[in-house]
Amino acid sequence: MFTLTINQTDSRRDGDQVPQLLKALRHIPARLDFDRSVEDEVQGIVECPHQAVDTALIALRSGYWYVGIGVGPVNEPLPNQVKDASGHGLVYARRAVDRLRNSKERIPVAVEGPLADAAHDAEAVLRLLGHIVRDRSGAEWRVLDLLTPGVRGQQKAVAQELGITTQAVSKAVARSQWNEEHAARPAAARLLALILAAT
Repeated sequence: MFTLTINQTDSRRDGDQVPQLLKALRHIPARLDFDRSVEDEVQGIVECPHQAVDTALIALRSGYWYVGIGVGPVNEPLPNQVKDASGHGLVYARRAVDRLRNSKERIPVAVEGPLADAAHDAEAVLRLLGHIVRDRSGAEWRVLDLLTPGVRGQQKAVAQELGITTQAVSKAVARSQWNEEHAARPAAARLLALILAAT
């Protein structure tokens, strides 16, 4: 399984961002739902590596979070709440987020698991994806939030909804590297799955 420990970078400066993050993550199907574990920290456990990638990028988008991903088993039966869970996956996630707190990484995402090389590679790909996601403007996000990956012919409808030209939508998609991001997400997920296979 994939445990995500997501810790706010500066709650004194930015206020409590946990409710907004939990709202943004509510559509992610989790084995143990994302919830506040302590003060300014959110944890959740997912089964699918794609869900781990989705979760990490949602958190990185806002710029408020350290994102630690732990790849490893969680003791079963699972409790009702993530704060009561235990197992190697949670230990790895804690190690990942603690490492971020002591570093100066511009894109604060870390991966820990039993295969150190694969974890390092997954982390590198997630940092590149996080860089793409964090650098987007509000105007680009207004366009991208209305698009569904892999569906053709959406740009005209998005342009009409936003009251802009189809060319403006097309430029926002190109400038934001949206297609490149979605083409690279499976690589990050595959690397996470590789780590899980070693557990």
